[in-house]
Amino acid sequence: MSQKAPLLAPEALQSFLAQHPEWKHEGGMIRRTYEAPSFLAGIAFVERVAHAAEKADHHPDIDIRWRKVTLALVTHDSNGLTSKDTDLAHEADRLFDEVVPQK
Repeated sequence: MSQKAPLLAPEALQSFLAQHPEWKHEGGMIRRTYEAPSFLAGIAFVERVAHAAEKADHHPDIDIRWRKVTLALVTHDSNGLTSKDTDLAHEADRLFDEVVPQK
């Protein structure tokens, strides 16, 4: 049986949010909406996130609305936010920058 991941300390969550202002703490989750230049670019991003999530065995809620992709992260078996969430959020940001290079 796997051990539950420890919850993030409030200071760690605030530090993450300060370093990643696009992410918001809402409803006990961290959430971010990405806007891709096209529907297919958004789907390519989702596919990369899906592979990263599968590798980490930590799966986000994903909402796709045309060019907008929203990820919501929480560690359900720990009943809150853990480093699994911030790690996957950081990886999702990196992946989005690969799919949609910033100008």
